[in-house]
Amino acid sequence: MKKQRPPLPWLEPGDPFPALNTAWRSTDPAPGLLAAGGALDTATLLRAYASGIFPWFSEGQPILWWSPDPRMVLDVQRFKLHRSLRKTLSSFVANPDCEIRMDSCFETVVRTCANQPRNGQEGTWIVEDMIRAYVAMNRSGHAHSVETWVGGILVGGLYCVNVGRMVFGESMFAHTADASKIALAALVAWCLDHQVEWIDCQQNTQHLASLGACETPRQAFEEHLQRTIEQPAPSWRFSRCCWALLLQKSRLRP
Repeated sequence: MKKQRPPLPWLEPGDPFPALNTAWRSTDPAPGLLAAGGALDTATLLRAYASGIFPWFSEGQPILWWSPDPRMVLDVQRFKLHRSLRKTLSSFVANPDCEIRMDSCFETVVRTCANQPRNGQEGTWIVEDMIRAYVAMNRSGHAHSVETWVGGILVGGLYCVNVGRMVFGESMFAHTADASKIALAALVAWCLDHQVEWIDCQQNTQHLASLGACETPRQAFEEHLQRTIEQPAPSWRFSRCCWALLLQKSRLRP
C-alpha cells in the first residue's frame, strides 16, 4: 500500500514554520508545499524569507507556504545578456528619455504585475491580501520595485524582497518589448554594484533559464541564506554607473 503523507501543517499567526525537509517532495501533488495558514504581516514574511520560505496562493485558498527543492536561483555573475538584449539595453542607456527608478511607484508595479498573469496561468496569485502585505513590506524598507521608464511613462518593472545581502524576486510586467528584461538587467547591475550574489527566482521557468538562472539544491540555498541575510542591506538607489558593470561584463564573456 502506498504510504500517505501526514496532513499539511496548519499555522496560527505567530507559529514557527515547520522544518524545510518536511515540505512535499517531487512525487507529491504539490512539490515544495510546506504549510498553510498563519499571517502575512511583515514580521512573519521576513521570518519566512530568511528561512527560504515564500507565500503563494490563489483567491479563495488559505495562505500557502512553499520551499521547493531544488530552488531556481540567478547568480548575477552568470546573467546572460544576449546580443539582442544588449543592443536594446545600450540604446536604452544612451537615451536621456529612458531611466530606471526604484520604489517610485511600488504599489502600481505590484498591481500591474497582478493584472498580467504568467503564461499558462489563469488569474493571479497576487491577490489583494498579498498586495497589502507587500506594500507594508515596502513601507518598512524590505520590498522594492525596479521600474523601466521611457519618456516619463512606466513601461515595465518588477518587485522583490530584500533581506540582508539577499534578493528574492517576485514578479515582473512589461507593456513594451523587453521592458521587464531591462528592469531585471538593472537589478542585476545593481546587485553587481552592491555585492549581492544571488537573486532567488523560486521556481524553474524557461524564461528565467534563458537568462542564466539555474536550479540549486535547497540545502545549498539555505547555506547561502545563512551567510548573507545577516549582512547589512544595501541602499536601494540606482545609479547609471551600474550599467557599466553589466555591459562591460557582457563584453568580456565569450
